[in-house]
Amino acid sequence: MWPFRRRRKEQSQPIGEAEAYERSYGERTQDVRTFKLPPRRPRDKEVLKSGEVMRRAFLDRLEQRQRGGQQKDSEG
Repeated sequence: MWPFRRRRKEQSQPIGEAEAYERSYGERTQDVRTFKLPPRRPRDKEVLKSGEVMRRAFLDRLEQRQRGGQQKDSEG
């Protein structure tokens, strides 16, 4: 038997998002204001392509580094 064992509280119904927020953070104050952001601008396809090229070059360099480390291990 455990002397400090806590019993789980049985909850009859799930709580909603508003009630969960209130339990976590308390009453909403005027210190924090929420506002909607303007929509994002469309992505530039050329930037996405160059980013993919850079990512592939990085992966190639990692593979070369790993292969180089394996060759050194086998030589030693």
